[in-house]
Amino acid sequence: MTNEFLGCAGMHIVSDYNRAELAYWIGKPYWGHGYATEAVQRMMEYGFNELKLNRIWAAALARNPASSAVMQKNGMNYEGKLVQHIKKWEEYEDVVYYGMTLSEYETALR
Repeated sequence: MTNEFLGCAGMHIVSDYNRAELAYWIGKPYWGHGYATEAVQRMMEYGFNELKLNRIWAAALARNPASSAVMQKNGMNYEGKLVQHIKKWEEYEDVVYYGMTLSEYETALR
């Protein structure tokens, strides 16, 4: 085991609505090793099982299919795309959204 920084994951919780936005980032040298998939899985387990959230959602740049794949592998459902929703490095980017409710999470565990 080393003390290398691989990336980060977190949730922005909106307690009034019992939901959270999930976000993650993995450093390029660590792509393709399943770290993001595992981090998202653990965050969703924590959000649904410990925090008792009703909904967790996440977003990714449409041009980043690997990030979308992480959300899909964890059972999140595609909810739509906002065209040219953000501007990153002077380029307008489409953003895709994925989400899951507590009832969908519980059904997936069966």
